[in-house]
Amino acid sequence: MKNTGFTTTSLNIPYAKKDPHNALQMPLYEAVAFDFESAEQMEANFKGEYIAHVYSRTSSPTLEYFELKLKALTNSHAVLGVSSGMAAISNAILAIVKEGENIISDIQLFGHTYSLFKQTLPGCGIETRFANFKVQAEIEKLINNKTRAIYFETVTNPQLEIADIEMLASIAKKHNLLLITDSTMTPPNVFQAGKFGVNIEVISTTKYISGGATSFGGAIIDHGNYDWTLNENLNKYTEKFGKNAFIAKLRKNIYRNFGGSMAPQTARFMIQGLDILELRVEKCYKNCMALGAFLETHQKVKQVGYPGLKTDKRFKLSEKYFNGIPGTIMSFDLESKAACFAFMNRLQIIRRATNLNDNKSLIIHPYSTIYNEFSEEERKNTDIRDTMMRLSAGIENVEDLIADFGQALG
Repeated sequence: MKNTGFTTTSLNIPYAKKDPHNALQMPLYEAVAFDFESAEQMEANFKGEYIAHVYSRTSSPTLEYFELKLKALTNSHAVLGVSSGMAAISNAILAIVKEGENIISDIQLFGHTYSLFKQTLPGCGIETRFANFKVQAEIEKLINNKTRAIYFETVTNPQLEIADIEMLASIAKKHNLLLITDSTMTPPNVFQAGKFGVNIEVISTTKYISGGATSFGGAIIDHGNYDWTLNENLNKYTEKFGKNAFIAKLRKNIYRNFGGSMAPQTARFMIQGLDILELRVEKCYKNCMALGAFLETHQKVKQVGYPGLKTDKRFKLSEKYFNGIPGTIMSFDLESKAACFAFMNRLQIIRRATNLNDNKSLIIHPYSTIYNEFSEEERKNTDIRDTMMRLSAGIENVEDLIADFGQALG
């Protein structure tokens, strides 16, 4: 089917092979290994001449269908499902960068991504050069002949800053660099990354795509718009696989050897989550907008951050890239850390938890939790304030959420 809406498309993506029983839901294939008709066929598979499932650490029919589904919904070239969002980031970086090389990243990042770039990758000899991504000159001055990629988050967590993606894409293209984005906060029904020049997307499918905190996983998405001959680390794979060089290196080296595969059981949750993704985002967005309007007028709230609100300074970028739906996470500040803790402890419906995009509304104090290991200077540089809370809007009845906020604020 062509030119159908997001949910209609998701519900009608065909299986890679016809199901013998015409099941309307992709069956769960829990098998570890798969049989071949002959030794010759098995040899052809290992040579890459015959495509079939061999071992579930590298692929399975259920995972394959999730990848096909996400590929169609992102209008991308290829998708690889992995065990977590962090696995998506680390696998993607390790496939394109080697010891002695570097990437350039926005200074504002999810805490564990920052830790990966700042603490873990240096042990592999990979440098991350941090910059303020609002300033083009600051990015370009860090680029040298060892730079392999520019990395950013579509909407930063929890600061909710929005990058000028077209500006970043122009820099990447000018210097023949990969543009990689973590688009977890902006699911594919509101953001089409390839349209704006992004080459690679990494997603924590644990969040929106899982269907409401059913499981954790990740995805690496190749938009097929980068010339892999420009990255010498993929030469071996470019010669043999051409446009598929990046995914081939992941499947035959990094992903396979590090063992970060997505389990078939998880893939099934993700498949079902994609079918209801648009519905959940719509509901969460409406709740976010209503809560934002309520908080903006409350005397005890010092400031509200949600780029979906027209009063937010980032609204124009939100409208340009995400049709005005920059995810469903918002932040707000009270007068002190103590006031934040007292507020959180009085909540009765909204849960104190660290996930995002659950069906339940969740709240956290980032300064004392996710960024607890950061120095005061690092917190300041990344705009993590002790007066700020992060809310992930769920699908509850909005009047109940507003009432819970009202009683907790007092």
